[in-house]
Amino acid sequence: MRFLRGLLLPLVALVGFACARSSTGDSVLVLLDPSLKRDNFSIFFGDLEKQGYKLTFRSPKEAEPQIIKDDVAQFAHVIVFSPNTKSYGADITPQSLVTLLNKNTNLILALSTKQTPLSSLAAEFSLILPPPGTPLISHFPQRDTPATVIPVEAPSVESVISPNLPPVWFSGVPQALGTNPLLVPLLRAPSQSFASDADSDSGADVVFEASEKGGEGLWAGKQLSLVTGFQALNNARATWVGGVEMFSDEYIKKEISKGKESGNRQFVRDVAAWTFQESQVLRIDSVEHHRVNETLPQEVYTTNDRVTYEAYISKFNPELDIWEPYSGIKDLQLEFTMLDPHIRTALLPSSEPGKYAVTFRVPDRHGVFKFVINHKRKGLTYLESSTVVPVVPPRHDGYPRFLSAAWPYYAGAFSTSGAFVLFVALWLAGDEREPKKGKGSKAE
Repeated sequence: MRFLRGLLLPLVALVGFACARSSTGDSVLVLLDPSLKRDNFSIFFGDLEKQGYKLTFRSPKEAEPQIIKDDVAQFAHVIVFSPNTKSYGADITPQSLVTLLNKNTNLILALSTKQTPLSSLAAEFSLILPPPGTPLISHFPQRDTPATVIPVEAPSVESVISPNLPPVWFSGVPQALGTNPLLVPLLRAPSQSFASDADSDSGADVVFEASEKGGEGLWAGKQLSLVTGFQALNNARATWVGGVEMFSDEYIKKEISKGKESGNRQFVRDVAAWTFQESQVLRIDSVEHHRVNETLPQEVYTTNDRVTYEAYISKFNPELDIWEPYSGIKDLQLEFTMLDPHIRTALLPSSEPGKYAVTFRVPDRHGVFKFVINHKRKGLTYLESSTVVPVVPPRHDGYPRFLSAAWPYYAGAFSTSGAFVLFVALWLAGDEREPKKGKGSKAE
């Protein structure tokens, strides 16, 4: 079996290079603003096409091709590069973009410093934008570019962004993050940056006063996000980018310093890979449960049974376009619940690749229980599984014949019975004596 697998992997790899890398599909709709030229983003779009994606371009105000037809999403992914567009086609509304997420379509949305429908939609994702016309500004490090064009360090975020990337060029609007736990910040603003309506610091007071009125605090520092991911409960992903210039050929080719290229090309590729569900995509292939020393699952379990639960998890490999067993989760948990968890235990990897197993004792309480896996971590696909099993008391012949805790009572009962038998035996087997005759009795 391993030999056949070794022969098939190269063939699968060749097929994978000709197919899409995404685990959800290869069709991409690009909504490109007429003010933006397609040639200005040729490197980014070309890299996507080399990966096997099929790009379809459309102006935001055009009616065809439709993004949703007969209540079915027509594309697996949608890129919205229309940061300055204020009116869209009839089929493109904030509600339709949310509907796409519900239909497992992934989105990349570029913002701008202007007030647009996308700015209003961002608030629904718990993204708080500064007042219109206030881009991110930083005067450090010293450079020959405008203060609104900033080199930003790209940290590694939960294996989403490649490690050790050079700084990336950014120009656009920052976002303050709300309390939504589904947000995944991918790129933070530099510590010395702030949002202002002018290249000089004179406009910072206006932003500070506006932020105080809004109750969001000062628009500055690492509390701001520049590229923010959002993963819905159905695992569809949306990424909000503060400026479309990050994807442009100009910023990709622009050097950080003499002879040192920027990290924009790899960064935007990593962002697209995560958004299009190429990277950090997990799934539960199957789950099994059975009593210890058995192999078949039971429809009903008895209280105090020893039960083994097993889950098989795989990870999508975009290089080969296949799912492979994955044993890299170290904090997976299993809950055995009836309304509330009665047992919560670690579900640890076993020696078999992709297999997680745990053995536990069923609680001494009957009812309808569930095996529950609910693993949610930022950047990773959510893993959810629920299996219902009834737990019943033992049958009348399922109890032990004698209980060790009842031996005092057994001894008391047996000793009382034995004493009674002895008493009756002595009574019945006693001597029979003639009654004495009295003096005044007559002889017969």
